[in-house]
Amino acid sequence: MKPTLQLRISQQLTLTPQLQQAIRLLQLSTLDMHQEVARLLEENPMLEVAEEPAIGAFSQDAASSATRSTETADEPEQAHSDDRGADDFGNEPADWNTGGGAMRSTDDEDEAYPEQAAEQASLRAHLHNQLTTSSLDEKDRKVVGLLIDALDENGYLAQDLDELAALLPDELEITLDDLETALVQLQHLDQPGLGARNLGECLALQLKALPEDTPQRDLAVRLASHHLDLVAAHDFSRIKKVLHCSDDELRAAQNLITGLNPKPGAEFGQSVADYVVPDVVVEKHRNKWRARLNVEAMPKLRVNQIYANILQQRSDKNSSQLATQLQEAKWLIKNLQQRFDTILRVAQAIVERQGNFFEHGEIGMRPLVLREIADELELHESTVSRSTTQKFMLTPRGIYEFKHFFGSGLATESGGTCSSTAIRELIKQLVSAEDQRKPLTDSRMSEILAQQGIVVARRTIAKYREALRILPVNLRKSL
Repeated sequence: MKPTLQLRISQQLTLTPQLQQAIRLLQLSTLDMHQEVARLLEENPMLEVAEEPAIGAFSQDAASSATRSTETADEPEQAHSDDRGADDFGNEPADWNTGGGAMRSTDDEDEAYPEQAAEQASLRAHLHNQLTTSSLDEKDRKVVGLLIDALDENGYLAQDLDELAALLPDELEITLDDLETALVQLQHLDQPGLGARNLGECLALQLKALPEDTPQRDLAVRLASHHLDLVAAHDFSRIKKVLHCSDDELRAAQNLITGLNPKPGAEFGQSVADYVVPDVVVEKHRNKWRARLNVEAMPKLRVNQIYANILQQRSDKNSSQLATQLQEAKWLIKNLQQRFDTILRVAQAIVERQGNFFEHGEIGMRPLVLREIADELELHESTVSRSTTQKFMLTPRGIYEFKHFFGSGLATESGGTCSSTAIRELIKQLVSAEDQRKPLTDSRMSEILAQQGIVVARRTIAKYREALRILPVNLRKSL
């Protein structure tokens, strides 16, 4: 075969750096987005925080106009519809600003150095402090301190005393009797329940710390020490037969047990609060639910005009880096504008379809899938997915992630559909209103929903009930 040369013209889709940045910013949460903006502010001298929003800046009014004509170009499958590329995302603001109040100037000392919460002492540190103020002798303090270090995060002594005694060096001269005595001293150091070896002992220690005249305290101690498995199984008939008690006595003892703390050491754990910044706010205006951007979640940026003017006056080769940074600053501001435009469009489309939710709660939720929003807004489904992941809206009913409003639906006898979220709410209502002496089975709840025109299989009821962390019928039964 003779080799030949051919000239072929073809189109190839390419993700430009600007488009890659737009995709990345869209999928970031608000907190991650602000961290990314803070990083770029440090690296690019052409960017600065705008103290006051300038005329023509990307503000709430500009964001509201996004519901009319702005379109997101995200996946390569969409690139062929617009040859202009990522540069045509929205309308470029007059001086490349974005409006909002989340990125603030740090000139004020109160804003630059916020107050820090006091660090909470750990469980071991707290018990060691208690030990130093006790009247124990030096040897007993060392043995008790040894047991304190062996506690887990919930305050339990998971290791057996025999095993612990075997692991100790002989030169310490610590016997099993010393460990048992130290355990009793440890269990009386601070709040009751610490130093227990199992759940029954933990509950019994807390019950014994109650006043002696507490009604049915002794019965509750016997239940926690020897019959906790029967209490967990709600086998009340067998409990009454073994302990020879009445319904009222057993009910009072059970109430004492359920009011105890099964993990007394967990409150000393260092828990980190998860902060959520809503991207949009949903409000009712003229009997119609509308979404608007949360101004506090929007960074306020602009191009540094001093450096921009210097760049215009220079024509040497050394200014090429500044020109690149200027273009990157424009890209960032424009991509941020497009990010909020897309989020607002998606949020408004969700609000329009889930109006019954804002009026009536979870029971008014309708089935909704990403494809439905994507088709209406003429966006790629992956764009809608990025716009709804880790994005939150503040509503009169609380803060919800965008994903909360999406769910599958089940057919009804009338030919319509009912969302899985609404069915979960119906199950919660049925369980909350049931007779605790005769709780509803999954089959019975399926029959009740069928009477309302919602056909749900028993296994589906069981799946939704487990997702709601509702106990089975035998464990919901009460005296």
